[in-house]
Amino acid sequence: MSSTLFRTKKVEQSILDTEEPEHALKKSLSALDLTVFGVGVIIGTGIFVLTGTVAKNNAGPAVALAFVAAGVACALAALCYAEFASTLPVAGSAYTFSYASLGELPAWIIGWDLVLEFALGTAVVAVGWSGYIQSLMGNAGWEMPVALGSREGADGFGFDILAAALVLVLTVILVIGMKLSARITSVVVAIKVVVVLTVIIAGAFFIEGKNYDPFIPKAQTVDAGDSLQAPLIQLMFGWAPSNFGVMGIFTAASVVFFAFIGFDVVATAAEETRNPQRDMPRGILGSLVICTTLYVLVSIVVTGMQNYTRLSVDAPLADAFKETGHPWFAGFISFGAAVGLTTVCMILLLGQTRVFFAMSRDGLLPRFFSHVHPRFKTPHRPTILLGVIIAILAGFTPLTELAALVNIGTLFAFVVVAIGVIILRRTRPDLHRSFRTPWVPVIPILSVCASLWLMINLPAETWLRFAVWMVAGFVVYFLYGRSHSRLSRHEETPSGDVAPPPGRGA
Repeated sequence: MSSTLFRTKKVEQSILDTEEPEHALKKSLSALDLTVFGVGVIIGTGIFVLTGTVAKNNAGPAVALAFVAAGVACALAALCYAEFASTLPVAGSAYTFSYASLGELPAWIIGWDLVLEFALGTAVVAVGWSGYIQSLMGNAGWEMPVALGSREGADGFGFDILAAALVLVLTVILVIGMKLSARITSVVVAIKVVVVLTVIIAGAFFIEGKNYDPFIPKAQTVDAGDSLQAPLIQLMFGWAPSNFGVMGIFTAASVVFFAFIGFDVVATAAEETRNPQRDMPRGILGSLVICTTLYVLVSIVVTGMQNYTRLSVDAPLADAFKETGHPWFAGFISFGAAVGLTTVCMILLLGQTRVFFAMSRDGLLPRFFSHVHPRFKTPHRPTILLGVIIAILAGFTPLTELAALVNIGTLFAFVVVAIGVIILRRTRPDLHRSFRTPWVPVIPILSVCASLWLMINLPAETWLRFAVWMVAGFVVYFLYGRSHSRLSRHEETPSGDVAPPPGRGA
């Protein structure tokens, strides 16, 4: 039994599956498209909110160094993703990589994990986008009815119609085609980057040197907690991270790391890239470098404009400009955040549908969902199904407490991909790798350590919810996925016989 649970899918077979006419995605993306996707999904509310929050509570002006530390941790994972995505240019990202290196059960676990991560991420971002839009509408004197504005605080029936509508519109765009999605993303990302650069350039004129003193504030100890809201590391070892000081920079890094979540979504589009061997590494690493640079510059500007002790937690950038006598920037920044969240939502939905599509094509989920649209060459069935489910989820469910599941899911994927690079180097040294992760196994091991460190700094409650979702995944796999797996059916074919053509009768 154990041998079947860890049976691997050959890289050659994975690539061959992408050539089946009924299950083949259209190749239309370039390195620029991938970089735009990466920037589009990474730059969201993190750059507008987390910068001030972490500066005030954890690191002071040294939050810039925290962004550098978090960027390095992401870069370690990005190097591993780049090797896999260029060697195995197949939809599914970490799921597909795991299937080729670790085996079927680990692949199922990571795929199940990614479905949750991207679904909740899309819903959370859609709700955040709705909040920004309602704020802008309020500035113009328009008010949404309470019952249709938000589920949070609603008396009786409550449905966030704007969040649901956004998801449904983006679903239609993704069904029509990847090139259209890339064009829309390019326009929106351009607007978003202009807003961020404007904030950096304009804010630089209001920097006062005294606000950087001290750059690294004196360390403050944090009392260890014993509730489920406490970080897992506190419950395990009774150790509480400190705020401020040198260690406070790393505490802050564990928080601002989540502003980088999303670059791994670029890898899900590998199958739709014209030259994945060359363009996937450029897209993944290029978007990460651009976003890290922008994050560091914004953090330097905001902590220079206003002393970190007086920074706002809810809207630090907007309030910093108000403090300098330029309140109109608040609306400008809110506009940038709202525009930015549109692309974050779309690319997370894109990532989820590609993982679902890949799992379906392998038979671990119903093969019904692995057929592409005859005209648009997109996985329209899973896109529509997941789009409707997430729209309902975003409309009816307060998702604040579930947002942390997105973070643990991403970090878990980082760990699996890093381990997979080491294993595939040993088991398939013959594979052509147009991009090779340097210093293997040192870089992957450092990536695993960095991800695990960030994971144990998450609340214990998040770990419990993650465990419940994983248990549900095991049940689904053993009741359906294991027996319907295409690898399982190929193994049942007698030696010398030819397996039936995939997609017929499956």
